Amino acid sequence: MSTPILDVRGLEVSVAAHPDIKIVRGVDLVVRPGEIHALMGPNGSGKSTLASAIAGSPAYRVDAGQVFFKGENMTAWRPDQRARAGMFLSFQYPTPIPGVTMVNLLRGALKARRGVEVPAREFLAELRATLQQLKMDESFARRYVNDGFSGGEKKRAEILQLGMMHPELAILDETDSGLDVDALRTVAEGVNALRRPELGILIITHYQRILDYIRPDVVHVLVQGRIVRSGGPDLAQQIERNGYDPILQELGLSREPAKAGA
Repeated sequence: MSTPILDVRGLEVSVAAHPDIKIVRGVDLVVRPGEIHALMGPNGSGKSTLASAIAGSPAYRVDAGQVFFKGENMTAWRPDQRARAGMFLSFQYPTPIPGVTMVNLLRGALKARRGVEVPAREFLAELRATLQQLKMDESFARRYVNDGFSGGEKKRAEILQLGMMHPELAILDETDSGLDVDALRTVAEGVNALRRPELGILIITHYQRILDYIRPDVVHVLVQGRIVRSGGPDLAQQIERNGYDPILQELGLSREPAKAGA
């Protein structure tokens, strides 16, 4: 069996500025190459906090457990080390960067990822090929990063970054948030176009609708900072039909949030 891309073992996470606020309370999660995992759960269950902690956000503190990436213990790694090693996180709310074009951002990020300056001709060839693969106009790359972008354009910009960086792990934090049906379909088609046998994907979402377009291998339900159930795509469909309450009632749990995060 192949080495997991991501192996989370007994992870407990609190807010760095307030260590008494514990959000993730013992999570085990394994994502292997080529697999797509969906992480679902009610508001405040700790989904985005878990994603941020895996990516190394300094806003959170790992109190217990370990995170392995491609077989290496990266629990103490800085966020930039994780990104260079091949981890990608798309943000729930991408930040505008006026004055910085997508081209400049991508070239700088690619240099950091590979450790060497990519020759201009080679970079432009890769960029054009990726834009074509994602059915995006070349003018998109000349715009300032997320500046004046619609919700759908911000998410497409992140998918373009994903396509250029060629990571081994992509964590998509609520990529469907705020998108209409057409924008959701466009973003999902981009993700599907970039699937590779060596890429593991973790999709974080409240709703089943994005999973109509990106079919997961495994669906997990996170409640109060713990994964309380895992299953196949039918689990997401069950949640879509019935909501989370039947699962919570069966387990004797409430909708009490994990104090912070989503």
